[in-house]
Amino acid sequence: MTVTRGSWRRRGALIAAATAGVVGVGLSATPAQAHNPNWTVTCDSVSVDLTAYGDGDNTVRVTVDGKDLLPLKHFQNDFNWSEKLGAHDKPLALQLIIDAHDNGYDKTLDKTAPVCEKPSSPPPSTPPASATPTPSATPSTEAPAPSTSASVVPTSAAPAPSKSSDNLAETGSSSSTPLIAGTAAVVLVAGGGIVWATRKRRSAQH
Repeated sequence: MTVTRGSWRRRGALIAAATAGVVGVGLSATPAQAHNPNWTVTCDSVSVDLTAYGDGDNTVRVTVDGKDLLPLKHFQNDFNWSEKLGAHDKPLALQLIIDAHDNGYDKTLDKTAPVCEKPSSPPPSTPPASATPTPSATPSTEAPAPSTSASVVPTSAAPAPSKSSDNLAETGSSSSTPLIAGTAAVVLVAGGGIVWATRKRRSAQH
């Protein structure tokens, strides 16, 4: 009986130790399964979703090509964040850095943001065919008939030039020149006679 009881005791101790080991392993594995570092990267955005990190002091950081996109942030248990990426013509290297309060569960995860495809431009629409315009009638090139009232025919002829003028132009003197000279001579003779008679009368009186 003593031997039998001792065997049962040893068996009980082994079972208890095995049970404790299983429980310990389960407890130690629980935190690892509870930490959920989820993040998504597209060509133009990045989002981070961290859950079940406990109430300790945890930190998270996101970089793009080595530069901070999300500076170091402290959080407890859960953390949610998203951000737009600027336009880029080459792939971007993103990195998620998590420092958990329970050492041994830190994470450094890498992803690449591809270049966004440019939307294809729609083909140009064909404009509707327009009707060919009908040419207008050719304008008349005939010159208008001259007006009969525009010019008036003179009714009287220009006066004929004087003959005396022609004679003056040709000879330098007119036909009345001798008459004028004779008249002047008569006047001179008459004047001389009057002067002579007057002197004679004065002489007789003295």
